Order: sequence, then structure tokens, then C-alpha cells
Amino acid sequence: MDLFESNEPRSYFKSERNSEVSARQLPWARFSSWLECVCVVTFDLELGQAIELVYPHEFKLTEKEKTSICYLSFPDSYSGCLGDTQFSFRVRQSVGRKTLWFREENAYNRDAPVALKRDTAHYYGYVYFRQVKDVSVKRGYFQKSLVLISRLPYVNLFQSLLQLIAPEYFEKLEPCLEAVCNEIDQWPAPIPGQTLNLAVMGVVIQMRIPSKNDKPGASPLKQSCQENLLPAPMILPTVHELDLFKCFQPILIHIQMFWELMLLGEPIAVMAPSPTVSSETVLALTSLASNYYFVCQKEGPIHKTVAKKNYHPYFTIHDSEFKEYTTRTQAPPSVILGVTNPFFIKTFQYWPHIIRIGDLKMSGDLPKQVKVKKLTKLKTLDTKPGVYTAYKTFLHKDKTLSKRLLKGIQRKRPSEVQSAILRRHLLELTQSFIIPLERYLVSLMPLQRAVTPWKNPPQIRPFSQEEFMRTLEHSGPQLTSVLKGDWIGLYRRFFRSPNFDGWYSQRHKEMTQKLECLHLEIICEADLLVWIKDKSEVELVDLVLKLREKLVKAHHQQLPVREEVLQKLELYIETIISSLPEDLQVVHRH
Repeated sequence: MDLFESNEPRSYFKSERNSEVSARQLPWARFSSWLECVCVVTFDLELGQAIELVYPHEFKLTEKEKTSICYLSFPDSYSGCLGDTQFSFRVRQSVGRKTLWFREENAYNRDAPVALKRDTAHYYGYVYFRQVKDVSVKRGYFQKSLVLISRLPYVNLFQSLLQLIAPEYFEKLEPCLEAVCNEIDQWPAPIPGQTLNLAVMGVVIQMRIPSKNDKPGASPLKQSCQENLLPAPMILPTVHELDLFKCFQPILIHIQMFWELMLLGEPIAVMAPSPTVSSETVLALTSLASNYYFVCQKEGPIHKTVAKKNYHPYFTIHDSEFKEYTTRTQAPPSVILGVTNPFFIKTFQYWPHIIRIGDLKMSGDLPKQVKVKKLTKLKTLDTKPGVYTAYKTFLHKDKTLSKRLLKGIQRKRPSEVQSAILRRHLLELTQSFIIPLERYLVSLMPLQRAVTPWKNPPQIRPFSQEEFMRTLEHSGPQLTSVLKGDWIGLYRRFFRSPNFDGWYSQRHKEMTQKLECLHLEIICEADLLVWIKDKSEVELVDLVLKLREKLVKAHHQQLPVREEVLQKLELYIETIISSLPEDLQVVHRH
């Protein structure tokens, strides 16, 4: 007999379930499934940027987090932003910090797309900054920011929400904010795959939470015909996607180069004239190859690598990660930074890829396109717009896409339609690259007939780069893409990138879970009574422990296994225990 083995702790999760139920009774439980808190940041003549208010009052930020949020909530002095400005940032959470709020993270993260999972290490900040002349203020200007702090990367939702509540807040102050937070505390939790109607300030926002099971490139939210909401809802087609065409207007002809750089997890610095342009460009870059969510952020050893890009839509010299990203003692990390301070021109002189964006200028119908320039042309002062890099693309440029987008500009095609064309092109390009890899991964899985009930399932074969390369001749990207170029060279570079380690780790984890689910189903289909008939007490007790470990792992890892399979497994455990002597039955039922 060769029983399957496991190192999982031998315990059930009743206490975890009970704690979840009791946590539902906590104040602000529903609010916290959307937001951590709302901050008001103002300018103090003596202190500079300072947090004026945090709501709910029960939420506590560390001093380090407060400092980071203060600096990131105001445009720097070089931006010259007058009026109302919206942008976003992402800031590292303090080490060892524990949240007081309850949230059904396990259920949400299980069904959400990788790029939209709750971020356990960072906060997302969504800013509405107002700067207007005010003679009653010593400096002559009213300067204040309303900031939503969340763990969800729903940039489109939260920026739309700010457009509703910020102007009202600046007029009515804290009572308005308290009322809005209480309304958000009535919202249903975000559930992937569901269309929600969220009421706030007399408006109903209708939007759909994406699910990991959504078909890539599927059409956006369609209004439900069954609901007659009054007032008519404000429909958000997407909670997180930006207008790609608008974001990339001055750098559109280089989109394929940026796709390759993102695929390879290359460090990129975006230097923009304002936090709005900076944050939108960085977020647009992160979405280029995100249909399969390559990874360039690691947490701990490789088996804990998480599928999230490391990026900062708006980054300042006061950021807690400034030294880490600007040291010259090592190569720049795999990160995308958006900045506005000219100081960074000198700091980033050793970075391999810098996108310098100026104010938008038109050249006929088409926004003036920046050129690729040598890194040596990067000057400390008065650096002209351009893409400063020595990178040479592996694939040839798709001229058909450029012509199609140019024709759309000439015909005054709506920006959202242009974005859809661009997104579809990038999706097809990513799929052409990833499908051969996915096809090869399938070949590494053991055959189903090799999985037997009372033995450990066979191991997944290791990934062999050379073996994969040999498959490209007959089943490579040429089957789905007309683009010519050095696809093999691109794959080899990808294998050396941090993205490959993260992508493969994530996919290997998913394949292992699939194998585990298959093993559970085969165990439940086996004839247990026949198997235990001639087994000793020691063997039966060992089987009980092993089956319990399987059950615990299924709950702990939230394996996608049918509920009836888990119920049958519990019945198997009970059947085996009933066959034991009474003294052992007592021991194993407690």
C-alpha cells in the first residue's frame, strides 16, 4: 500500500467559519469590502501637506502611511494644476500592519481575475484635488484633496464616484462625507460575475464586477432589461479599464514595443506633465498584456510568487520605496513608475526605458507622435518628449493597425471604439504568444488513467525550454498571428525575464490544484468497503488522517471541487471510523 501523503495541518476550519460569521457584525463591514477609508488632505502653512480627516474615524493609518498618502495626494509644484485634477497612486502598506475590517477576501479572490484581486500589500489611492484662488487664504489658494483608499484596483469606478461626491464635499464638508460613507456601508459586497446597483447621493451606479471565468475580450456591461430603476442608473461599462486610445495618443505608434516591454517585465519610467497623465499612462501600460496577467512582483520564495505587476501610477521623491528604486548599486527592478518632478531625469539616467510625455500637440488630425531616441540624449534640463531606449523589437510593426486607427481619427470615430480596436489587437497578440505555452503545459500533465485512488497522483513533468522550442515549428504563433519577426528570440528573452518565473509558478499551482481535484473525485468513485476489508487498524487510522488532510486542503486552498465530492469524502471518513474499535472511534471523532 502506498497512501498519498500531505504535510497540511490536521485540523478543520470551523473556527475560521465562525470568526467570519462573527466578523459580519463589525461596524463598517460592508463599507470595508469596497474602501479602507476616506482621507482629506490639506495644505498647512507650517506642516505642508497634512491629513485633516480620516473617515471612518475608527480606521487607523500608521504615521508612515499618513506621510506617504499626504505627499501622493498633491501634485508637485512643477505640475501647475489649477482647478480640479484627478489621478491615482499605489502605496506600500506598512510591514506587519493588520486591518481591523472584515472582508470576504477568500470568496472574492477565488473568483476575481488575477489583476483585480484585493492587494494585501498595497493601498490604491484615488485622488480628487482642487486648487483655486482664494484671497481669504494666506497663500492665496485653496488647496485640498479628497482621497479614497482601497485595496481594489477599480480606477474607473472610484474616479467616477469622486466626480459625484468631491464637489459636494468641498461645499458641505464632513457631514456630507459621513452621509456618503453610510450609503457605501449599505452597498452589497463586490461579487465577481454579478451586476450591481450602487446608490449614492441620489444616483444609482450600475456596473458589473469582472470574473476570472469571463471570456477574454467579451463585450462590456449590458443594461439589464428586467430592471426599471428610478432614477435611471449611471452605467459604467467597466470598473477598471481606461480609455487606451486616449492614454496612448502621443505614443500610439510605439504600442507594440510597449507590449513587448511589458511582456518581458522591463523597468519603465514615465515622465509626464501632470499626475493625471502619469497615472493614466502607467495604468494603461500595465493593461497591455494583462489578459493573461504576467508577473513582475515577487513576494518571498518562488512558490509564493503572486500574479501582480509592480507599478506606481504616481511616484514622488518622498515615497517610502524611493531609495529602493533609484539606487545605482544594482539594476533597476521590474517596476513601472509614473513621475512629474524633473529631478527624476537625473535619477533615471541609468534606467533602460524612459517615456517622456509633453503636453499634447496635434499634427493634422493625429496627435504628434514622439520619437524613439538614444538614452545618451536624455538631458538633465529641458528633455524633449520621446521614448528613450536602446530596445529593438523582436516582432515587426503591424502597419494594418496603424492605418485602421488613423482612418478612425479621420472619420471622427469615437475614442471608445478606437480603444476597443486597440484592446482587441493586444488581446490577439497576447493570445498568439501564450497559446503555444498553454498547449505545452497541458502536455506536462499526467494522464487521467495514471491517477489511482490510494496512491499519490503522478508528478507534473518539469518545464523544458528546449522541448517547448521544438513544438513551435508546427504549433507556434504563426498559426494565429500574421505578424512576422523573431518569435523564438522573444520566447527566449521571456524565459530569462521575471515574468516567466511568476507566470509559470501561478500556472503550476493551478495545474497542481486541478490534479488534486481529480484525485479527490477518483477517491470518491472508488469502492471504499472493498479496499478497507483486509486492512489493519493502523492502516485504517492512517487513511482517516490522510483523507482529513485532503479535506482540509480542499477548504484551505478553496479547490474548485464539487460540494458533493467533499460530502462524500466526509462520509468515507465516517464510514472508516465506524469500522474501528470503540475506543479509537472516540479518539477520531473529537
